[in-house]
Amino acid sequence: MFFPADFCGHDLILEKKCFTVKNHWSLLFSSGTNAAETGIARKTIFTMESETIGTRLKNYGIGGKLRRLRLRKSMGLVELGKHTGLSPALLSKLERDLMHPTLPTLLRIAMVFSVGLEYFFNPEPKPMIEIVRQKDRLRFPNAPDADPVSYYFESLDFPVPNRVLNSYLAEFEPVDEEHTQLHEHPGIEFLYVLSGALELRTNEDRHKLAEGDAVYFDCTVPHGYRRIGSKRTRALVTTVGS
Repeated sequence: MFFPADFCGHDLILEKKCFTVKNHWSLLFSSGTNAAETGIARKTIFTMESETIGTRLKNYGIGGKLRRLRLRKSMGLVELGKHTGLSPALLSKLERDLMHPTLPTLLRIAMVFSVGLEYFFNPEPKPMIEIVRQKDRLRFPNAPDADPVSYYFESLDFPVPNRVLNSYLAEFEPVDEEHTQLHEHPGIEFLYVLSGALELRTNEDRHKLAEGDAVYFDCTVPHGYRRIGSKRTRALVTTVGS
């Protein structure tokens, strides 16, 4: 009676131990390993997603657009930080694309510059550039019926639409003082003498300009030009607001 009972007890314990060991290895190789692998997989997927998002966001050039907006307003990082509640260090990282802003953060910045969120995601217009070849320029006298001609001019920026300034290359002729024709127009004029010597007349005043000299004046005042001497006289002329 004793032996069978002892044997049965041992058998039950053995079975229990076997069951426990079996489940222990099952946990190690099944649940434990899968959990670790799952964690690594999730971390890998998260990293891949972050890198993908980062790469896609860089394609929009948000940092560069933010910087250009700020510089157009002549605004420093500290001042922008006061308007947005963001630290200058954070704004610097955003501009350098070291960090990417959340939509609420981007909205706060957009409101400061009075632009919509779409500004940061739409392509920026290409900067205007027009090249004017010398062979394409046309030469005109100062007036169609001028006699004698005081100067000839060539427009240096004629293909540019809606330009904010007008630039000319002018070549001046030797005319007598009494034949100097005065004219006036709205705006400001800037003239830089490239070669020779020039007399600029404004009302009754006379101003002699040599090679390398420049003058900036209000061109609503009647003014005119005359070459001085025999040397070829040329100047770059720019007008704004005319």
